[in-house]
Amino acid sequence: MRPSGRQLNEMRSVSIETNVTKHAEGSCMIKMGDTHVLCTATLEARVPPFIKGSGLGWVTAEYGMLPRSTTSRMRREAAAGKQGGRTVEIQRLIGRSLRAGVDRVALGERQITIDCDVIQADGGTRCASITGGWVALRLAVNKLLKSGEITTDPLISPVAAISCGIYAGQPVLDLDYPEDSEAGVDGNFIMLGNKNLIEVQMSAEGSVFSRDQMNQLMDLAEKGVEELAAKQLEATA
Repeated sequence: MRPSGRQLNEMRSVSIETNVTKHAEGSCMIKMGDTHVLCTATLEARVPPFIKGSGLGWVTAEYGMLPRSTTSRMRREAAAGKQGGRTVEIQRLIGRSLRAGVDRVALGERQITIDCDVIQADGGTRCASITGGWVALRLAVNKLLKSGEITTDPLISPVAAISCGIYAGQPVLDLDYPEDSEAGVDGNFIMLGNKNLIEVQMSAEGSVFSRDQMNQLMDLAEKGVEELAAKQLEATA
């Protein structure tokens, strides 16, 4: 039995509320169980120097956790004077995951920055950030299309992410913190809406896993991404 009482292939409740901030070109609050992330998209008429003049657009991301998003207060990274390695890793993951679903030629030479701020953490914050980040990106791109600044939709497919792992010897979908902290195997699966893979991060956290177990986790991840993609499209319809 899972700590939450969920079935092995059952996700936490998922909700996506859009247009939650006044100024951002796209925004949403995604809630996956008790993990809540605010995602905003900012449009800028510039690109990084390394692609300037190429005609290609760019999508990048920043990620952070608020001091009381966890059970005890974390020190703000700004107060420490630098970002931690985990933060840098996650925001790079979000950026490259979202770019995988973008036709950068159709986007044109402009940048969209996705900011993901974790309000409350209960496992799976990077997956929620990617999933909510795509919603914010979709809303920002919709504004470009509506204004006529671009004429071809640059978003190829929804991009969503879900965690899966082996908890108490069983493959499970969408780990919350009690499971994540004790899982023998933990993985994050990032996919397009058509289930093509963008990235898989798998690691043994105390026990090894077989090829058959890996396939079971892949099957669970596909189910989860299918459900998330449906939520994304419903939120942005």
